Amino acid sequence: MRTFSAIAGSALFLVVAPGVVAGLAPWLLTDHYRNPLSVLPGFVPGGSLLVVGAVAVLLHAFGRFALEGLGTPAPVAPTEKLVVGGIYRHVRNPMYVAVLTIILGQALIFSSWAVLVYGLIAAAAMVSFVKIYEEPTLASRYGEEYEVYRRAVPGWLPRITPWRGQ
Repeated sequence: MRTFSAIAGSALFLVVAPGVVAGLAPWLLTDHYRNPLSVLPGFVPGGSLLVVGAVAVLLHAFGRFALEGLGTPAPVAPTEKLVVGGIYRHVRNPMYVAVLTIILGQALIFSSWAVLVYGLIAAAAMVSFVKIYEEPTLASRYGEEYEVYRRAVPGWLPRITPWRGQ
């Protein structure tokens, strides 16, 4: 896939997938963000930091897919190369972790149990998708290269030091 196509495809997928899961759904659950902000000390600034940091991670991860992998996160247009650079040296699933962190941040900002429960349901769906579809697909597509990476880099809780393999 050409770089421009990879960037365009990744941008479209960013709007469609994380945009709906971490944007549209919480927006609807918080009555279009008209809920009052949390009055609990530290929840609004803490939640805001989580959202801003996670958005930065999400954008970085999408960029890696397009520029390093020459593909998109969408299963219909996968990468040509296994993406293991940048944030992927710390955690295998930074996009999912970022999306869940954005949802958690919004749950804090609005003190919303509905958004928190939604985040737990989304987490269960993401973990299931990774175990049932993504990991077997990556193992089949990239073979030993993926297995070495999978053994060295945790899936959900980032390692402190970056993986130096490859």
